[in-house]
Amino acid sequence: MKSALGFLVAAKRCEIHGLEQLEITSGLVKGVSELVHMLQKERGVSNVYLASAGRRFAAQRLERVEASVAAEAAARERFLQLDTDSGRMAGGVRLFSRIAYVLHGLDALPALRSRVAGRTLGVEEATRSFTELIAGLMAVVFEAADIAADPAVSRALVALFNFMQGKELAGQERAAGAAGFAAGHFEATEQQRLTHLIDAQDRCFQIFVEFADPTLRTIWRNAHTSPAIAEVERMRRIACAASTAPVAAEASERWFECTTSRIDAMRQVEDCATNALLHLCEAKLLEARSDLHDHKRFLDALSALGGQSAAPLAVFFDKSATSAPTPEGDATGLVEADGLSPKLGRSVLDLMQLQSQRLQDMSDELNTARAALNERKLVERAKGLLMSRRGLSEDEAYKLLRQTAMDQHRRLVDVAEATLSLAEFLKPD
Repeated sequence: MKSALGFLVAAKRCEIHGLEQLEITSGLVKGVSELVHMLQKERGVSNVYLASAGRRFAAQRLERVEASVAAEAAARERFLQLDTDSGRMAGGVRLFSRIAYVLHGLDALPALRSRVAGRTLGVEEATRSFTELIAGLMAVVFEAADIAADPAVSRALVALFNFMQGKELAGQERAAGAAGFAAGHFEATEQQRLTHLIDAQDRCFQIFVEFADPTLRTIWRNAHTSPAIAEVERMRRIACAASTAPVAAEASERWFECTTSRIDAMRQVEDCATNALLHLCEAKLLEARSDLHDHKRFLDALSALGGQSAAPLAVFFDKSATSAPTPEGDATGLVEADGLSPKLGRSVLDLMQLQSQRLQDMSDELNTARAALNERKLVERAKGLLMSRRGLSEDEAYKLLRQTAMDQHRRLVDVAEATLSLAEFLKPD
């Protein structure tokens, strides 16, 4: 019959297996992060190339394509490291489904690039194609965060996902602003889109700051001190101004330069976040393996003793028997000649109580981390409902939710939840 400590050892082995999967998944997230960044840069130069009828950024586009191809190959290698055969990976259904969608999109990239090179599609279609693929890659990161079972790793993944999402929105803002400045003016719908993108970025970065560790928060604050940030803010005011005065066409290049500089600064923060995630996984694995070693030593000591089970049972039911926990792995001085002493029984009980408290703490922390992910799910579902039932665009749906939340002094997630509860009444127009 297995002892209580034997099951604690089994639990620790399960924890280590989960952390090993998390380490692989975190490596995947880092590879996806790099690919997303390269595709964002390729999308940006492709837009300028198409908008200028091939007169600008031709050489830069080829460089960006080459960098994206290299990042794609590295990401595909990360995909191959996942355990797809055993069917035992937690959350594998959602994660693998997202990856299948992404691989389908990556397989279609050569055809998209060929059309960009031949200028047989417009800026909007090219932007939409790249953005849909990037959104699929972001969904892979989201699922990785959603299935993480370790609270510290989950918090790091939530912070990273929201930062990547904010950076992607910054890339979309760069594209939208470049088109408006190149045209010499901004229509009202374009100004609304810019405002939506700016507000959505702010929300993502707020969540990042909430879940990121102090070092990353400091790095992010320092990234805001560059002159490019001030220039972006100045040009945002020009783009969103109510004035109908024409905008100088050459401002498009200046906008592209300063927003690219801002995104590059974000990339440095993103690199720090992905590296910190990998180091965290390594530290967690090292700690868990050390605990397993100590537990096994303790179990080996008990196995060598044999003896009676009455003492630990008596300690379990005797709540008045308290003593300071014995250091893990130290069974010396605890054994009586006739079997298992009450002191050793209390040591086993201490381990069980510590594990129970640790699991409760982990559950509380995981609930906090996943609340942020669940909020995003609700808002996305509410947006989708409004888009399908009212024929709204994504920007219009988000604006309606946000404006309703402001008018009613409620949180956006509460308005989203209320919208979903009224799904039956939101008939198509």
